[in-house]
Amino acid sequence: MLIKMLVLAIAIGMIAFIVWWFFKNRTSEGVAAEMNASDQTQNVEVVVNGGYTPNQVVLKKGVPAQIIFHRKDPSGCLEQVVFPDFGINAALPVNEDYTVEIDTRKAGEFDYACGMNMFHGKVVVEP
Repeated sequence: MLIKMLVLAIAIGMIAFIVWWFFKNRTSEGVAAEMNASDQTQNVEVVVNGGYTPNQVVLKKGVPAQIIFHRKDPSGCLEQVVFPDFGINAALPVNEDYTVEIDTRKAGEFDYACGMNMFHGKVVVEP
């Protein structure tokens, strides 16, 4: 009976850890893109390493924008980034930069995620 209780307690603990790990709040404060004076574009770098850092990017409406992803994490989950609102599904090479062009003609909040939809980020286009 004691062994059954111990196994049950361990199982409940493991389930709680898994739920916490995958559903914990990973939000961070938004990072505004920097303006590139030479070509008048907004640029921001996002590091892909166990998630997206920063996971929220703030852009200005109507100014061409690029998000430069630098993937350090070799796991298969983060090998793709998907922007459903922009029709983007891109493969991210490990230890290389990959640039995604963002359409800033429309203001709003646009989510993106890894190919398995486990890690998320957000692009905020402000008026």
